Amino acid sequence: MRELKVKIKTETGLHARPASLLVNTVSKFKSKITIEKDGQEANLQSILGLLSLGVSQNDEIIIKASGKDEDEAIEAVINCGKTYDLW
Repeated sequence: MRELKVKIKTETGLHARPASLLVNTVSKFKSKITIEKDGQEANLQSILGLLSLGVSQNDEIIIKASGKDEDEAIEAVINCGKTYDLW
């Protein structure tokens, strides 16, 4: 299992557009990928699950990947966040 802990820096948090970018990024991986905020966890491959966490600016989240392509999945999430200035 790989984990990535990041602090959200976008003013609007992870609203619909950045959430869809993340979901689209991880949807191609076979690994189980989840996102956790304040002890609540959701499937990162589900936009509704991600939006249900209500991630706001300055929130710390943990992204977890477990499976055959977990390393590639975490790298893709890191790159997505950097590309779109999410964290």
